[in-house]
Amino acid sequence: MARLALLSVSDKTGIIDLAQQLVNEFDFELISSGGTADVLQRARLPVTKVSDYTGSPEILGGRVKTLHPRIHGGILGRRDLSQDGRDMESNQIHPIDLVVVNLYPFEKTIVQPHFTMAEAIEKIDIGGPTLLRAASKNFVHVTVLSNPQYYDNYLQELNTNNGEVSLEFRQKMAMETFALTHSYDGAITNYFMTLTSKTESSLPSRFTLSGTQFQSLRYGENPHQNAVWYQTGTKLSGWAKASKLQGKELSYNNLVDLEAARRIIAEFNPKEPAVAILKHTNPCGMAIGKTLANAYEKAFNADSISAFGGIVAVNRPLDKETASQLTKTFLECVVAPGCDEEAKVILAAKSKIRVLLLPDLMNGPKQTVKVIAGGLLVQASDDQIDTSESWEIVTEKQLTPEQLAELLFAWKVTKHVKSNAIVVTKNRTTLGIGAGQMNRVGAVRIALEEAGNEAKGGFLASDGFFPFDDSVRTAAAAGIVAIIQPGGSLRDKDSIAAANELGLVMVLTGRRHFLH
Repeated sequence: MARLALLSVSDKTGIIDLAQQLVNEFDFELISSGGTADVLQRARLPVTKVSDYTGSPEILGGRVKTLHPRIHGGILGRRDLSQDGRDMESNQIHPIDLVVVNLYPFEKTIVQPHFTMAEAIEKIDIGGPTLLRAASKNFVHVTVLSNPQYYDNYLQELNTNNGEVSLEFRQKMAMETFALTHSYDGAITNYFMTLTSKTESSLPSRFTLSGTQFQSLRYGENPHQNAVWYQTGTKLSGWAKASKLQGKELSYNNLVDLEAARRIIAEFNPKEPAVAILKHTNPCGMAIGKTLANAYEKAFNADSISAFGGIVAVNRPLDKETASQLTKTFLECVVAPGCDEEAKVILAAKSKIRVLLLPDLMNGPKQTVKVIAGGLLVQASDDQIDTSESWEIVTEKQLTPEQLAELLFAWKVTKHVKSNAIVVTKNRTTLGIGAGQMNRVGAVRIALEEAGNEAKGGFLASDGFFPFDDSVRTAAAAGIVAIIQPGGSLRDKDSIAAANELGLVMVLTGRRHFLH
């Protein structure tokens, strides 16, 4: 008897060409279900419908088609086990050598606007994953193809090996297929998690994480580390959706820095032109200006040494004035929501600068994930936009509206600086940043030293509380006029008393923003 191939695909890409070669060159007989059978019949290919092969009609509106012993016995039967052979013979089950199946487009459905829960549920494939898992489990005897991209590789195997398929290839296809079904089930789980999260604030008891290789990267943080960029979901989103106007391929470090830049620039409303310059995920210069070019100039001058080779994020489309400023120094990457034609021409003169357009800079992941030995740490993203309504001014001296706006700027920047974090600002521009220090006093000294004489009349933000009044006194000695911090220390009263003694304003936010 000729070899059997089961073809049942939602994505019909390449299926006719594959079927023609299976029949005409390799003596396969085809079994197919539903729409796939109709496509093959219209192509005048000999095909037996699954319902005719099994003797059981498709029922429940097509929900039950391939769930039958003649199908799954043909896939799961072990050709080298005599008992399996006797079972198959007595039940008129023929071995199936090839399973070509892809799944209902569940992930594509749930990203469509205005889809209903009923529509999503109908796109949950049942028979497809069952066929794929069965064929993958029996890869020693069966080949499974779960994606059209593998069709040519399979045909090449047949041509190279006199009509046979190597065990190595079958095992590789099984691995790819198990990864697919894992990702598919994960997408369904995550969808139901979003439904549950509307009524529950806790994270689920199980957390799934999967992705498809989007791009191989030259290396990771260092040349001896391999790295790959994986994209979650079937629809391009986030950085995978960004368009690159120019420059070399993105590196691992570029992408890590770009995401940090996206997070900080998302804090600032495009009504006010804002520019962030980052190095190693920390902002080295951040400013709001009257124009985008003015904001970039302020951010660059805040720390022009660190800005060299930096990552720049802006919250407005690039114009020619800003582009001219960007080309005056070496930068690794620039990301903006858009770019006008004059700016594109100017930037093209510096072709090594990677320029990316990401229209939706505001939306990021809802959870952050870190890998530890033997597990994952998952938390809700710290993406709530802070306002001053809930803040408490705890000193005798109060704030003007302008000073309150300055503290809000400083507080937003501090949120994106590695802990222990101190930020000194003035005129909506960072003057000094103390990042990632082992003690808060050291972070204060670094930020004030960077600010220098400009610290006089400046504002200081701290991502954590002051357990002692020493940092307040150091800030006052440098000329700082107002401090913002979360509060919550048992010795808050000492810091407040020092601020009153020295004539400073102190604001407690009631919320901290540690970033590790």
